[in-house]
Amino acid sequence: MSRHRAPSIAGVLAGLVAALALPPSAHARTPTLDEYRQFRALSVDLLGRMPTRAEVAALERPDFDLDRWIDAHLAGPAYVDRVARVYMDLLRLEDSPSFIYAPPSATLHRVAIVGPAGQSEFVYYRFNQRRAREATDGEFCLAAAETGLVVLNGNNQPRGTPIAVSQEVLDKYTTVVRPWWLYLDYRQPEPMLLYKQSWRAPDPLFQPVDELVNDPDKRPTVGVRVCREEAQEGETGHVFTTGRKPPPPSAPAPSGAANVAKSAPPPPVFPFDRARPLPLDDGYAVKHVGESISCRSSLAAAMTLDCGCGPALERCMPGADTGNDPRAFALPSHIPIGIDAPVDNAPQSVSAWHRLWWSEEARHFLAYLFDKDRDVRELVTARYSLVNGPLVQFYRSGAAAACCNREKAFNLTLESEPLLDAARLPDLAPSAIRDWRLVADRGPHAAGILTMPIFLTKFASRRARAAILYSALTCKSFVAGGAQLLPSTEPNLMKRPGCATCHATLEPLAAYWSRVEETSWVYLPEWQFPLRNLACKRNAQGKIPGYCEAFYDPAFSDDKAGLLRGAYASIDHAAAGPLGAGEAIAASPEFARCTVERVTASFLGRPIGDDDTALLKSLTEDFVAGGYRMKSLVRAIVRSDRYRRANNLRATAPPASQ
Repeated sequence: MSRHRAPSIAGVLAGLVAALALPPSAHARTPTLDEYRQFRALSVDLLGRMPTRAEVAALERPDFDLDRWIDAHLAGPAYVDRVARVYMDLLRLEDSPSFIYAPPSATLHRVAIVGPAGQSEFVYYRFNQRRAREATDGEFCLAAAETGLVVLNGNNQPRGTPIAVSQEVLDKYTTVVRPWWLYLDYRQPEPMLLYKQSWRAPDPLFQPVDELVNDPDKRPTVGVRVCREEAQEGETGHVFTTGRKPPPPSAPAPSGAANVAKSAPPPPVFPFDRARPLPLDDGYAVKHVGESISCRSSLAAAMTLDCGCGPALERCMPGADTGNDPRAFALPSHIPIGIDAPVDNAPQSVSAWHRLWWSEEARHFLAYLFDKDRDVRELVTARYSLVNGPLVQFYRSGAAAACCNREKAFNLTLESEPLLDAARLPDLAPSAIRDWRLVADRGPHAAGILTMPIFLTKFASRRARAAILYSALTCKSFVAGGAQLLPSTEPNLMKRPGCATCHATLEPLAAYWSRVEETSWVYLPEWQFPLRNLACKRNAQGKIPGYCEAFYDPAFSDDKAGLLRGAYASIDHAAAGPLGAGEAIAASPEFARCTVERVTASFLGRPIGDDDTALLKSLTEDFVAGGYRMKSLVRAIVRSDRYRRANNLRATAPPASQ
C-alpha cells in the first residue's frame, strides 16, 4: 500500500504567500458566460467537436489570446471539412443513387457453369462482345449446346438446365487470369499477393463482394476464368464485319383472308438456341472495316474481335452477377460524417463504386482549395484536381467507355479532347484508396467543379447545370412572375410567352454546356462538331440528316447549316464552354456577395436577414480586397459581434408551470 506525505502547515502557508505575492494578471480569470458559449461554438466550427477540459482551462488563463487561437485553428482537417461542407451541401455533390453507369464495354458479368468434373465454376464475360463463331457472337462465349444454358444479357437469369462443359471447350474459349481486384501486385508477370491472404491488410474501403473473392465452394479464388476475347490485353483492335444481311421481311397476310382468332405470337426461335438474333454489320463498320480502333472506346466490344479488358482485366470493373449494374464492392451506405466513419457497409453495384469516388474527388478538390487558402473563384475555374487509384482507373478506362456510339458518325471514336486528359494522371493501382495525388492541369477545358463527373451527372442537362450555378453561386433565383403560359410553337424559349421571364437568363447560361453531352462528360470538339455544321443543314423537306439530330437542333438549323444543340441562345457562350461559364460567374459582383452570404449564414446557423446588411457589405468588401481568400472571411465572421450573439441564445419562454 503506497503512502502519501501530508503537506506541512508551513508548506501550505508558504504557497499562499507566494500566490498572494503574484501580480493580479497572473491569476486565473473567470470568462463570462457569453465567452464560454462563444468558445464552444468556435470549437465546434473550427475543431469539429466540443472543447476539452484542457482547452477550457486554457481559455481561463489570463494570457489566453482568442485571435491567436482562431488563427491557429484556421487550418487542419476540421476547418477544411467545415468550409468544404458548405459547398458539398449547396451543390449537392454527394452520391446520386439514381445515376447508373456500368458501360457494357467496361463491365464484366459472371455466369455459373458446371465444369468438367461436375464442379460449379464462374466465367466472366462482357455484354455485346463480338466473337468469331456465330453460335456466340454478341453473347456469352460458351454456346447453349455446351453449357445447357441460354445466357441473357441484362437483369434476366440464364435459362435452361446446366450440363458439364468439357475441358476441351473450356480451354478453347476461356482462359484463367489473375485480376486486379484479387492481386495487389497484379502488374507483375506472376502475381503472388492475393487478397486477404498474402495481401494481408487491404484498405477497408477496397472490399470486393464475397462472390468476387471466393469460389462457389467458398474457398479463396486464386484466378478467374474469363472468355478469351475479354482477356485480350492490346490497346488497339480492328473494325471487322461479317457480311451478314438482315432477313427478308415477313410476307403480309393475303387480302381477304379469313379472320383467325388472335393469340399471342410464339416466342422467336434463333439459331444455335441463341438468346438474340445474330448481330448485323454496323454501317460505320462497313465503311471502316480493318481500321484501328482504341480498345478503351465503347465501340471496342461491339465492333472488334481483338479488344479485351487489358492486362489483368484492368480496363473493366468486375460484376458478381448478370445484371445490368452488377454488384461489385461493399461500400459505406450512409456516411453523414465521411467515408472514414460510415454508419454501415453493404454490397453495392459498379455504379455505386464510380459515384462514391466522383463525390470524393469533389470533396478532396474543395479541401485542397480551402486548405491552401487559394482564390475561391477557382471553385469554378481551376484546371487542377486530385485523384486516387479508383479515379485513375475510371478516367483511363471507365470514362472513355462513355464515348463514342452516336459520335462515330462524326469520326469521333475515342474522345479527342476529354475534360480530363488521362495522359496527365499519376500511375496508381485501383486499390490505392488513400493515395490522393494532385493533377496540376487536367486540360484546357477543365473548370473546377463544373467539369467533374459528379456535377455533370448530378445535373444532367444543360439547363440543370446552368440553374444550379446561377442559384447556388449568385444567390439569385428564377421567378416567372405573373406571365400567363399560353400554347405556342415558338422554339426560342427566350421569346415564348410565359417562358421568356426565366429563360432569357437561363438559356444563355445553359449555352456554355453546348459542347458537353447531356447525362455525360463527353466533350464535343470544334473541329469535329462545328457550331454550324454544313453537313447537318435542312433539306427541301425541312429535315436534317438523322445522324445529326442527337447533336444539332432542327428547330434552329436552316438550309445552310445545322446549329449545335443549346447554342441558339449564345454562340459566344457555346464557344467559350464550361470554363467560360465559370469565369463569367466568378467575375460577377454577385459571386463575391453570394459567397459571403452563404458562408456567413452557415456559421451563424441561420438565414441572413435585413439586419445583416451592414455586416455583409463590410465582409464582402474585405473579401474582395483580400483576394477572395476563405480564411480571412471566416476569421472576420467568427470575430464579429453577430457570430458571438448567434451563439448566445437563452430560453425566453416561461416555464410550463406558469
